[in-house]
Amino acid sequence: MATTAQLFEEPFDADEYIERLAWRTPGGGSKGGAEAFDPKRLLEEFENHIEELKQLDEKIQRKVEKLEHQCHREAKEFAHKVQDLQRSNQVAFQHFQELDEHISYVATKVCHLGDQLEGVNTPRQRAVEAQRLMTYFNEFLDGDLRSDVFNNPDKIKEAADIIQKLHLIAQELPFDRFADVKAKIASKYHDLERQLIQEFTAAQRRGEIGRMREVAAVLLHFKGYAHCVDVYIKQCQEGAYMRNDVFEDTAALCQRVNKQVGEVFSSPETVMAKLIQNIFENKLQAHVREKLDETRHSDVEQYLKNLYDLYTRTTALATKLTEFNLGSDKHTFLSKLIKSIFSSYLESYIDMERDYLRTRGAVILQRYYDSKNHQKRPIGTGSIQELKERIRQRTNLPLGPMIDTHGETFLSPELVVNLLQETRHAFERCHRLSDPSDLPKNAFSIFLLLVDHLCVDHIDYALEIGLSAIPSSDAKNANLYFLDVVQQANSIFHLFDKQFNDQLMPLISSSPKLAECLHKKKEVIEQMEVKLDTGIDRTLNCMVGQMKHILATEQKKTDFRPEDENNVMIQYTTACSKVCAYVSRQVEHVRKSMDGKNVDTVLTELGVRFHRLIHEHLQQYSYSSMGGMLAICDVAEYRRCAKDFRVPLVLQLFDTLHALCNLLVVAPDNLKQVCSGEQLTNLDRNLLHAFVQLRVDYRSARLGRHFS
Repeated sequence: MATTAQLFEEPFDADEYIERLAWRTPGGGSKGGAEAFDPKRLLEEFENHIEELKQLDEKIQRKVEKLEHQCHREAKEFAHKVQDLQRSNQVAFQHFQELDEHISYVATKVCHLGDQLEGVNTPRQRAVEAQRLMTYFNEFLDGDLRSDVFNNPDKIKEAADIIQKLHLIAQELPFDRFADVKAKIASKYHDLERQLIQEFTAAQRRGEIGRMREVAAVLLHFKGYAHCVDVYIKQCQEGAYMRNDVFEDTAALCQRVNKQVGEVFSSPETVMAKLIQNIFENKLQAHVREKLDETRHSDVEQYLKNLYDLYTRTTALATKLTEFNLGSDKHTFLSKLIKSIFSSYLESYIDMERDYLRTRGAVILQRYYDSKNHQKRPIGTGSIQELKERIRQRTNLPLGPMIDTHGETFLSPELVVNLLQETRHAFERCHRLSDPSDLPKNAFSIFLLLVDHLCVDHIDYALEIGLSAIPSSDAKNANLYFLDVVQQANSIFHLFDKQFNDQLMPLISSSPKLAECLHKKKEVIEQMEVKLDTGIDRTLNCMVGQMKHILATEQKKTDFRPEDENNVMIQYTTACSKVCAYVSRQVEHVRKSMDGKNVDTVLTELGVRFHRLIHEHLQQYSYSSMGGMLAICDVAEYRRCAKDFRVPLVLQLFDTLHALCNLLVVAPDNLKQVCSGEQLTNLDRNLLHAFVQLRVDYRSARLGRHFS
């Protein structure tokens, strides 16, 4: 059995168990082993082993039953013990409740006894205190202060407590009978109060926080406590303002004093608030008055800068001071202090701002025109001027004398930057110094001044001068500088628009003034656009007039009817060359002067007029066969020039014109086929016929029948 038990060692594997049993049995191994395989012996060994296993199973089963029986018995014993413990616990809990009730009863008796003792002791203490005070009162009545408490400087705290109580009692006594003693008590009261304040001051100078706290606690019940606080505030400021920056000194002083105040006084928030109020009403107010009053009437620009700087630094200081405990509503407290300093200056701020901007803008403008030696022309207003403007817009006729500006645009980027800079500072000051309810109105008034100076007095004036300087369409070698005016006016207005969005919009975005500002801006833009459109239109007319002049001067009738048809060596005529060179310069000029879609719009208009001019010009001549070829070459050059416009419509127009010129050279029998081509099929038959009539062989060849 021992051997069998060894075979059941963990981990148990049945196959492994059989193998190990077979190998341990003599003759139970394989046939190739040391002994021959003996199946009978192995069978006998298995049968014997099975019997042993049965016996082992029975033995283990008996042992299990014995252990189960023992476990049931011990479980019953444990249950009985638990029941006994529960009964014992219940008894103990009952005893605990009885003890708790007894303790409560005793405690109630003790409290009752304590109340009785206190009821007896309090009147006794009061009687003792009254007797003691009566004794001291008798000393004042007799006029002889014999008690050590009034004569010993070390007992000043006790003396202060006594005299403070006697002072309260004396207030209730009739004046006629106790006038003398009341005066003596009051004198001693004030004398002790003065001594305590002196002691507090001395302790403050020595830096003895503990003594300061002790004396302040005694003085708390005296009328002179407020004077003690005043002395502390005055003394803590001594030597605090050694630098030139009163704001930095104030912040450092409050930071240093705040901790000390909390250690000395029982209500530090009141003392800190009083300190800050004292600083604002004295030091800061004097500093502000000194800085502002000296420039208020002599230098308005410096006054406004000083006001903005002082107000900004004061509000920043107030923000720093909010970290201290100043009471329940410290923000309102600090706002009132700031208002008390600046109210008289802020009331008149916006009027001074407008007056300064109005004067400064006029100076900047006048300085610029003086540098140009230019005397500003008065721009007319009223019904007559409006009538002239309408006639000029519809007819492009120059009403009034034309001005020769020698190419001067009268627009100055430097002037514009100066005006915008002044306005930016004004918006910043307005944002900081205006009352929130007045901010949109004040910002709008500044915007109107900017419109007057920049848009009306400068840009609009330059446009008027530019319009007056545009020559008539038949002028020769005219200086078409109005496009330069357009370019500079456009750049300036972009700067104006940027300031409108960046600085004005945040100030008015949530107020009704927003609609007024947008309307005013739209009105200004529309007025400028009308004048720009008028000037550009008249400038284009001048360009076309210049081209017409070149053609009239350079184009000869013999160009398209050469005397010797066989010796024509040129590729295109001189007139065509000069016109194309002129047009290319103007196209480049337009591109430099415009931006965005305006480039295509203006070039489209110029291209259409250019095409119309060439179309009408070609119809003034008659063409021989070689002359027609030269006309085609000219139109091809015009078309090449038209590519510089980068406008599909203009190129299409010249493509069609080139196809029309083919009618000047095509054989008579092919005219109908050419007219039916892709580019000419949709054109009016009269237009086609008109070009065919320009041929010198029109009548001789009877070409008219091809259009019948």
